[in-house]
Amino acid sequence: MRRFATIIGLMLLAPLFSACAGTDINGLNPQPGRGIAAVEAQGGGAGVANPASEAGAQTAQEDQAVAAVNTDARVQFAPVIGATEEALPPLSSRLSARARQRGIPIVQGAGATHVVKGYFSAIADGNETTVIYVWDVLDPSGNRLHRIQGQQKVPGAQGDGWSSVTGQTMETIADRTIDDLAAWLARGTG
Repeated sequence: MRRFATIIGLMLLAPLFSACAGTDINGLNPQPGRGIAAVEAQGGGAGVANPASEAGAQTAQEDQAVAAVNTDARVQFAPVIGATEEALPPLSSRLSARARQRGIPIVQGAGATHVVKGYFSAIADGNETTVIYVWDVLDPSGNRLHRIQGQQKVPGAQGDGWSSVTGQTMETIADRTIDDLAAWLARGTG
């Protein structure tokens, strides 16, 4: 019950995080240049599943079934808050790959029509860890247009929770995020 209250509390505090323009939960500035495109440009894709592996083969099959959306949106990902450095490369690589599959251009700096800010928490409870994620989709002026949120449970509850989170977990979150973003953009609300 206490963990449930913690999760609900985090979800209720998420709107406050969006007002923290560029600061993480502890009030520390995220590392400059650690946005999604920057991680991928620095070779962050090394943590992506090997297509020859079973998980990679499953991902390849899922990729073929993904439909592109027709959108004029150009998306920029702001630095993610709350996730560990180890969790960022698979998340970043998969966000970029899935966005390409869905026909959503990712840009850096000027020219973005939408800025996406992500907030993550990992909560270890019993024999599992729950990764909670919230993405705010903003216009260039910083006004929130849409929110994508969810959670992903993984087996194991080591330490702070993040040590139980695998690259495959982060890739699953990335796929869901881009698919939800694509569905929202396809409705013409963005």
